[in-house]
Order: sequence, then C-alpha cells, then structure tokens
Amino acid sequence: MSEIKVNSIKGVGASAAAITVNNTDGTCTANISSVNGGQLSNRRLNINGGMTVAQRGSVTGITSSQYAGPDRYRFANNGHGTYTISQDSSAPTGSGFSNSLKIACTTADTSLAANANNNISHRIEGQDCQLIRKGTSNAKELAVQFWVKSNKTGNYAFQLKDGDNIRSFTTTYTISSADTWEQKKIIIPADTTGVLANDTGDSLAFTFWLSAGSDFTSGSASTSWYGNVSANLAYGHNVNIADSTSNTWYMTGFQVEIGNVHTDFEHRSFAQELQLCKRYYQKGFDYQHICANNGESDRWIRLPVEMRAAPTVTTSPTNSVTFPATDTTAEGFAGNGSGAALANFNLGWTCSAEL
Repeated sequence: MSEIKVNSIKGVGASAAAITVNNTDGTCTANISSVNGGQLSNRRLNINGGMTVAQRGSVTGITSSQYAGPDRYRFANNGHGTYTISQDSSAPTGSGFSNSLKIACTTADTSLAANANNNISHRIEGQDCQLIRKGTSNAKELAVQFWVKSNKTGNYAFQLKDGDNIRSFTTTYTISSADTWEQKKIIIPADTTGVLANDTGDSLAFTFWLSAGSDFTSGSASTSWYGNVSANLAYGHNVNIADSTSNTWYMTGFQVEIGNVHTDFEHRSFAQELQLCKRYYQKGFDYQHICANNGESDRWIRLPVEMRAAPTVTTSPTNSVTFPATDTTAEGFAGNGSGAALANFNLGWTCSAEL
C-alpha cells in the first residue's frame, strides 16, 4: 500500500497552505473557497446580503437616522444632506446578484462641517456572534466582502463597532473607477478584549461611511481594535457623498464569515431571507374585522414570525376605525378598535424590533 506523508499542501506561488495536516492525530484544516464551484452552508453571519428583501420599499426625503430600502440596513445622518434609499436592480454582471442597496443624494451639502457624518450599517445580535469568541484567547478573525459602485471615487472608511464594550476596528477601501462595480475584501483581526453579550442586543455594527468631518477622520491609523476614539472612527475617509445631487452609492454581495478566507457568497432563497428579516421588521393586512354593537372590536394579532423583542406597532385600520395596539409582545399584539356600530374594517399594521 502506498502512502504519502506531508505537513501541508500549498499551491505554487501561494502564500498560505490549502491544506494543513495535524501530525499527531492525522486531521487537517483546509482553506476551501467552494465545493464543486458552489457554496458552503451556513457561513454567512449577516442577513439580506444580496439585498433581495425590501419590505419598506424606497424611502425619500431622509435627513436623519432610520432604516430604509433593503431590510436590515440602518442609515445614520446628522442632517448632512437629504437622501433617497432604495432597492435597485443594478448589480455586478455575472455575479449572481439581481439587486443592490442604492443611496442617492437629493439635496446637497457641500460644506463638510467637522461633525458632519453619515453612514449605513448592518447590526447583529450578540447571541448570533458567539462563534466569533471575541474577548477570549480563541477569538476569531472575520472575512468581509462586498460589491460597491459609486460615481464618487476615493477612499471610504469601513468600521466594525463592538457596542457591548465600546471598541472598534477601522480600515478603508478604495473605489477606483467611477460608476463601475468593484468587489472589496477585508480581513478583520481577532480581538481578545471584550466578550460579546449573549443576548438579543446590538453587539456588532458593520458600518460603511459615506461622509465624515474632521471630528471622525483626524485621528490615526490602526491595524488592530481600539477603545473608541471619535477621531479614529472614519480615519482615511476622504469622500463627501453629499457634495452633489448627482452622487450615488450602491452595495450588494455583503458577506461576513468567520476566518481569514473569503469564500463564495452564500446565497439563500428569498423565502429564507424574508423570514430572517421578519424577526426585526414585518407588516401585514388583516381583512374583515367587525365592530360590535357598541362600536368596539377587541382583537389579538399573532405575528407570522416571532420578533427579536416586543415591537413598536403602527396600525392603519380602514372605515374611520381607530385601533391602538396594546399588550405588545414578541409574538403579537392586542388592540381595542373603536368605530361605528357593526362597522366592517380592514387592519394594516407594521411591527419594528430593529437593533
């Protein structure tokens, strides 16, 4: 019987081994980017990275902070310009993506004040981050990748914030060619300081900076995590997305995974992504409710998907009926309708339990 004994297998010209063998027990570690050209399952930590779900649709006239466009992306703005955020059909050719997140400046602000800033972030619950093992001696690196396009070339800051321990890591990526899809890949170093809470709170925020005044850029470069220093948060960023109403920024194919190897994007079905998104935001429309003889209508609305926490509920009943939500839980909400005796009405509602 023939036998080959090796410590590792490495490609010609490669800087790292494709397979590393444990000489004691014979097991191996492999850096695999795909299986037969396809994806490895359950690697992507983030939700809606392909921008397929957009329950809120396009939102216009944005001057402050809110969720808008594709689900799970929060836009932060301190009044620096006005924007429309939407799901767009532009996507890199041949990438397997059909949608992107689009931010368009609709009212410009050419004066970049020291405290001016806007960015968009994706936030992940602490209980979904435990495999990263942050704050321990076994902390893991993270591999981040995304496709991006803008008419504004230059250096953009990318920040990962640990909200539990108020720590950050900041780096930059460069958009080199205007209006051209470019894929960016980032490795985030392991952080042995600051354990993430194992709860439903906002533990990690992956933040794409779009404008940043000197309050956020005048610090120093860092190749490791740091205790939050405002001047470092967007260090290296030199683009002002608000300086013209012609400015746009698109992003898709966003993936966060454990390790230092960027594997093929893990595509999920639309149904899977929608169910995951509904943990944070969902909406519905119930038909054929009837007020009693006294004009009241008590109802319990059970939500299709249990939410992260008791949501903020907005109701919109028809036929001049009011229906304030009461007794709200992560599973649903009650309401006491009030209208004309025996009035028929339909009930629209939205529930938000965003981070």
